[in-house]
Amino acid sequence: MSSDAVPRVVFVCQRNAGKSQMAAALLRDRAGETVEVVSAGTNPGPALNAQSVESLAEVGVSVGDEYPKALTAAMIDGADIVVVLGAEAVVEEVPGTRFERWITDEPSERGIQGMERMRLVRDDIRARVEDLARRL
Repeated sequence: MSSDAVPRVVFVCQRNAGKSQMAAALLRDRAGETVEVVSAGTNPGPALNAQSVESLAEVGVSVGDEYPKALTAAMIDGADIVVVLGAEAVVEEVPGTRFERWITDEPSERGIQGMERMRLVRDDIRARVEDLARRL
């Protein structure tokens, strides 16, 4: 990435309704104007996950006017880092672009559901976003 431009991070998950939206909102909140953030899905859903939005609001973070959108080649081409959240989304890696895959905590595998599940997912993603922000 060039020194005169802010790094561009693209967060991807399958539906772009929860995890990638959470990661994007958390990084925007943490890094402000020092990074450009985009989120997208490989198979976008019809609407944001209400519990994801609510769990972010609990920590004072807003998703703003975001909505699920499809990942495009232009998004990947313009990215310095592409972060794929979860195992479901499949994204073809492009030479010259850094790719990371975050296999996030999935509390439902332990029988944890609802807002308790979403808070644990949010906190796992928030810790990963903090680490990423330090590395940018």
